Amino acid sequence: MQLSSSKRKTFLSFQPPAIGPEEIAAVTETLESGWLTTGPRAEELERRLAELTGARHALAVASGTAAMHLSLVGLGLGPGDEVITTPITWPATANVIVHTGAKPVFVDVRDSDLNIDPDLVAAAVNEKTKATLPVDLAGQPADLDPLVALGLPVVEDAAHAVEARYRGRRIGSIARATCLSLYATKNVAAGEGGAITTDDDALAEEVRELRLMRRSHGSLYDVRTAGFKANLSDVLAAIALCQLDKIDAHAEIRRRHVEAYDAAVADLAGITPLARDPRDRHALHLYIVRIDPEDAGADRDAYQRALAEENIGTSIHFLPVHTLTYYREHFPNQPSLPVAERAGGEVLSLPLSPAHSDEDIADAVDALRRVHARFAS
Repeated sequence: MQLSSSKRKTFLSFQPPAIGPEEIAAVTETLESGWLTTGPRAEELERRLAELTGARHALAVASGTAAMHLSLVGLGLGPGDEVITTPITWPATANVIVHTGAKPVFVDVRDSDLNIDPDLVAAAVNEKTKATLPVDLAGQPADLDPLVALGLPVVEDAAHAVEARYRGRRIGSIARATCLSLYATKNVAAGEGGAITTDDDALAEEVRELRLMRRSHGSLYDVRTAGFKANLSDVLAAIALCQLDKIDAHAEIRRRHVEAYDAAVADLAGITPLARDPRDRHALHLYIVRIDPEDAGADRDAYQRALAEENIGTSIHFLPVHTLTYYREHFPNQPSLPVAERAGGEVLSLPLSPAHSDEDIADAVDALRRVHARFAS
């Protein structure tokens, strides 16, 4: 295999947002409209997200974290309750459980795609279990049918999976509540923001009150719940609407880049991408590989340092949450989760964004091949 001998001259950011003149114009128009807070653009975003997901309700909120938190609060979770979730996620997924006063219960993940193992979830259910909180890691939907079959509310962290499909069904209308993120790196990137989609009328009404301390029963001052300030501004909604217009074009760019990575890593011993279930539509939000130090010649951290020296930005998704300081100290009796713990030392995410050109991804591939040739020789 012929390798390029020179590293990239400028640093390749891991996941820059793909923002263009349309988003800039939309923000300007919104500012000139006088609607800075929640208004007609947020309402239009809710309509568009409900249409995209097939859900009866879509509720725009301040972040993906707020979406999960309000869903759990809206379902009545509180002290004494338990919620089963995955350790391979950003800590926010577990943090929102703690914020309700409930206890996060971590179970292990499948070795193939690092999504929560539904068989282990079923074994962990007890009388205190009031919900499950799976994650659609990297854009691969969690195995939702067996989780729904448990009869407990499923609050789905779909921050990586806005346009994914599970067994032919759109993400957003399967779980009791599906939580989306509009963060700067996401497939629909507004900078900040999130949304809840649901077919549950009562939950939707509860979230509407919780997110903005809405007045009750037409009263000028009365409120029914101790709510939160978790609404989405029209400025961010305007950006998200532009991103929704580009969602198919951006998906096509990511698909092309994922194919380039797949072809490259197929020849690199010890570097294996996470599995993508052919029955589902993967949202291709992240390209995560696992690096086996024995076959790849070095561990994940060495690869990350070497790629940085090649001017290639990478990230880690994720260190197991149950091993982080807060969770070790506050939940000391958590049993070992061997699949997640091994994966936490192996996972590395390669650059993937519709803002990247084909040449950018070719640079990342060349750098990975050079680093692998050096370590595995």
